[in-house]
Amino acid sequence: MASLLSTTLNLTARLAPGPVGRVAFALFVRPLGRPKVRPGEAEVMARAVTGRLVVDGIPVTTYRWGDGGRPVLIVHGWSSRASRFAGFVEALRAQGRTVVSFDAPGHGESGGRATTILRQREIIRRLHALHGGFSDVVAHSFGVLSTFFSLRDGLRAERIVGIGAIADFDYLAERFRGLAGVNRAVEDAMRGHVQRRLFPDEPGVWPRFDVCHHPEEVPSEILLVHDADDDTSPPSQSRAIAAAYGERARLIETRGLGHRRILAAPEIIEAAVAFLGPAPAATGAPSATAAPSSDPAVVSGAAR
Repeated sequence: MASLLSTTLNLTARLAPGPVGRVAFALFVRPLGRPKVRPGEAEVMARAVTGRLVVDGIPVTTYRWGDGGRPVLIVHGWSSRASRFAGFVEALRAQGRTVVSFDAPGHGESGGRATTILRQREIIRRLHALHGGFSDVVAHSFGVLSTFFSLRDGLRAERIVGIGAIADFDYLAERFRGLAGVNRAVEDAMRGHVQRRLFPDEPGVWPRFDVCHHPEEVPSEILLVHDADDDTSPPSQSRAIAAAYGERARLIETRGLGHRRILAAPEIIEAAVAFLGPAPAATGAPSATAAPSSDPAVVSGAAR
C-alpha cells in the first residue's frame, strides 16, 4: 500500500471510521498479485478437467484429476493457486486418488480481484455437493482457515492435512496492519465494516473464523506441517491447532522449507500421502485412517 494512503487512513480512522473501514476491507481481501503457473506445474494442470462455478457473480475455475468418488479436496493459500500443489496431485493420483481443487476469486485462472472466507466456504460447499463429499482435505495457509470454517458448516472429511496453517483471524488482522502500515484504529474500522456489512445480527462473530473454535465440531484426524523458517505464518499457529485438537492432531515441524517451498518438498508430499492412505473403497465406504509414519527421518526437523 502507498505510504500516503496508509498515512491518510491512520489520520482519519477515528474521525471517519465508516469510509476508512470500507477502504481497509477492500485492501484486506485483495491478494498481493496473481502468480502464474510454473513450468514444472504446467503438465499436471494440462491433465486436469476444468470446470466453472459462479460465486457472487465471479467465475471460479475448478480442477479435477480422476473420476472416482469421494475425492481429496485441495485448498490453496493466499496469493497462490491450485497449481502449487502439482506434486501432491501426482502423488495422490499414483495412489489411485481423485483430486479436486479450485482457484479462489482473485487468484489463478478465476475472475474477480478479491476473496473472503465466506466466498471460500461457498465454493467448498458447491464442490462438496457436486462431488458427493470428500474423503480428505489438503490445505495451505489461509486455505486451512477456510477449510476448518467450512468443516463447522457441513463439510465432512475423514482426514485433514494443514500446511503452514493460519489458525486465527486476529493473526491475519495483525499481519495486515504490519504489511499495510496502518494502526489499530484502522483495523477497528475494518472490523466494524465487516460486522455491519456481513454479520449485522451476529455480535461476537470473530471467534467463529478461528480453526480452534469448538474443535469438537470437527471430528477429523489432522496432520499439521509447519516450517520454523516460515516468514508468513509462525509455527505457533499450527502449535495452537495441535493443542486444541489433542490426540486427533499430529504436528511435524521442519526447517529450511519456508512458507511456499514446503509445498514442493518431496518428503512433505510423501508424509501427507502416507497419512491420507489409499483411495476409499469403490462402494464409497470410508477407508481406515492410515497411521502416520513414526520415522522421524521422513521429514527434516522434529515431529510432534
